[in-house]
Amino acid sequence: MKINPFQSVHNNPYKKQIEKQAAVEGTKKSDKLEISKEAIEMQKGSRIELEREEKVKQIKEQLASGDYHVDPKKVASKFVDFWVK
Repeated sequence: MKINPFQSVHNNPYKKQIEKQAAVEGTKKSDKLEISKEAIEMQKGSRIELEREEKVKQIKEQLASGDYHVDPKKVASKFVDFWVK
């Protein structure tokens, strides 16, 4: 093997690969989330859900104040209706 002092010794065969990695690292990508109008409408809830929340709120207030009373005959009839049907 002949060594020629006039040729460049600092030749890096992996230089292109290093340049590609540097270019990729230089461009930073960020994630982006977009929610459709239909999905936003679904998140708002329906009229039934809003009414149910209001009813639950009223029952909680009645329980806290001690004004909520359960009719045992009504509860028993609901059980019978459920199991008979």
